[in-house]
Amino acid sequence: MKKSTFFHLHLISDATGETLINVGRAAAAQYDSAQAREHIYTMVRSEKDIAQVVEDIEASPGIVLYTLIEPDHAALLEERCRELGVPALSVLDPILSLFQTYLGAKSAQRAGAQHALDTEYFRRIDALNFTLSHDDGQMSDDLEEADVVILGISRTSKTPTSIYLANRGVKAANIPLVPDVPLPDVIEKMTDAFIVGLIASPDRIVQIRQHRLLSINAESKDTTYIDKHAVAEEIAQTRRLCARRGWPIIDVTRRSIEETAAAILTLYGAHKARQDNP
Repeated sequence: MKKSTFFHLHLISDATGETLINVGRAAAAQYDSAQAREHIYTMVRSEKDIAQVVEDIEASPGIVLYTLIEPDHAALLEERCRELGVPALSVLDPILSLFQTYLGAKSAQRAGAQHALDTEYFRRIDALNFTLSHDDGQMSDDLEEADVVILGISRTSKTPTSIYLANRGVKAANIPLVPDVPLPDVIEKMTDAFIVGLIASPDRIVQIRQHRLLSINAESKDTTYIDKHAVAEEIAQTRRLCARRGWPIIDVTRRSIEETAAAILTLYGAHKARQDNP
């Protein structure tokens, strides 16, 4: 590859492109020497759409990844990419080929089939509505309906982690741990929900809090909010609380939102298994 600080990455889908975007970003993240400049094209379902995409590829040559179910459209894109001398790959073809070999059946060739308005889809929407209405300690009266309750001091990524879980169909509520502020009474009565505490290093928390204050042009009158020793005590209190209640703790200092959510899902799965097989 030519030495450069960036390369063009064209992601072409006949649906929403979510799968393709995730694959492209996962691959691009493995290369520190160059940064991908993404060109995302969704709902590409006609020859006219492909012609417009090809014009952009010609103007900014680079890697082409696509998920086009219609064979004629995929063939047309491949042909034009060969003419332009740019590499193109159908991300789903190797996977569908493997499935076909194992199952002995061809795919249904439905664009965006994973986004069908089925029970699973509405379960995710229901979970998202629940999570948004139970963010940051809101609406604690019906907290018993939560699948997962996330506890943590300010700036431990409770909200984005909860939303990520909701997109996986998990009803997640999050409650801030504030010094001298008691937890909602309902927490004492919860028996089915999985409760987990999030912590991070004092240095990391202070850094994020300082950036937060700068981003909103605010000066905290409460100096303990960004005082390292005070933050360390907040974290220690979280540890003591979770130890007393038998709640697991996840350190998010070096974890992405996705990694934190994956850890929670693993623990939640074990929790559900214990409930189902006491």
